Amino acid sequence: MAQEYDNRNTWVLFKNDKGDNPKRPDYTGTEIDANGVEHKIAGWIRESAKGTKFISGTRQLKEDEQPKPSPKQAQSFDDLESDVPF
Repeated sequence: MAQEYDNRNTWVLFKNDKGDNPKRPDYTGTEIDANGVEHKIAGWIRESAKGTKFISGTRQLKEDEQPKPSPKQAQSFDDLESDVPF
């Protein structure tokens, strides 16, 4: 039986088309964390005051994996009555 590829704790970046927006990241890609949750990652090429080039970046959950808001907790009828102004 073939062993399944484990891509947890891995990431990939691809050169991004910045178009006419200089604020767009230079690189974009995906990352999969230890729990198997996929994130979008973005990187910008920067230069330090001493002239050393580096990449800084961000990470956020992919839209389809955003935590869903929990429904409001139901209040008891007595709690609702105390809010009525008459």
